[in-house]
Amino acid sequence: MDYMIRFPGVRIHPTAIIEEGVCIGEGTVIWDNVHIRRNTVIGRRCIIGEKTYIAYDVCIGNLVKINSMVYICTGVTIEDGVMISAGVVFTNDRFPRAVLPDFSDLVTSEPTEETLQTIVRRGATIGANATIGPGLTIGEWAMVGMGSVVTRNVGDYCLVYGNPARHQGYVCRCGFPLGGVDVFAQSVEGKATCHRCRRVYSQIQGRVVLLEDYLSI
Repeated sequence: MDYMIRFPGVRIHPTAIIEEGVCIGEGTVIWDNVHIRRNTVIGRRCIIGEKTYIAYDVCIGNLVKINSMVYICTGVTIEDGVMISAGVVFTNDRFPRAVLPDFSDLVTSEPTEETLQTIVRRGATIGANATIGPGLTIGEWAMVGMGSVVTRNVGDYCLVYGNPARHQGYVCRCGFPLGGVDVFAQSVEGKATCHRCRRVYSQIQGRVVLLEDYLSI
């Protein structure tokens, strides 16, 4: 198949498998032995690392970095600017089985009413070898530590890690830690400043916001 005609402006390794109905944005790079299933949408200037599997109907935004050997199942949406590190696994079923109860057949691999949707919001990072439970939201600019097992929603700018992953603090857009879970409570003004890039954050109605964005609304 001539990928230059099908996906102009996209670099695709000859060992990659791209099924029918896939849409890939200009400037994206697909490395070796990647398998992208039907009807998946991938935005502009993304990197899809080697041996990664992306199931059908997945939606991936622009400027997304997906490292090697990542498993992204049906029901996952990844917004712009997300980092998915090597070996990350997504799931979409709380009660998986291989066969029907009477052993008459295999359970379908197609989406059903029990297939749950997961969304990774813009700018978030998921560390290497993390496992993401089904039906969750990973908030904007959140950071999931390597090897974590995420079983609950993760808030914006939150740092979580462990098994199960627990809220350990907050991170800046640049990735630098802002402090522990009580960083806002300990501040006289209720603010947290990044010591690397000097961005300032506040907690407003329980939600962490970058002050320059909030004040410009």
